[in-house]
Amino acid sequence: MVATVSEEQEALKVDELPVDAEGIGDSTDAALVLALATTTREEIDAKTPVLIGHLQLLLGEELGADEDPTVRELFHKAYAVLDLKNRPTPDTPAFSAFIFMREVASLTRRLLWVYTQRSGTGVA
Repeated sequence: MVATVSEEQEALKVDELPVDAEGIGDSTDAALVLALATTTREEIDAKTPVLIGHLQLLLGEELGADEDPTVRELFHKAYAVLDLKNRPTPDTPAFSAFIFMREVASLTRRLLWVYTQRSGTGVA
């Protein structure tokens, strides 16, 4: 079946898709329950880019940072953490990479809570 022009205009664009709050919550939960003593560097390196993607997605949402100093501070912290010079490299010790992953997960989790409260999609 071929879509008409009006049907194509009604279709959701990727930027208009809702944030997967449940998926982000599961991802952050999985990262935050890891213990350094039982987590491998490979696990850390696999989870970190996913968490960074979630954080970047939430930073692209309208969360009221212009009006709310608490949200503005979360944005400031998130941008500082995501700065490329602050990210772990393959030479970074596992402990530092683990702390970075947890910081990204924690900031993502806090921004997810703001998102769910502002959007009315539920509690994160």
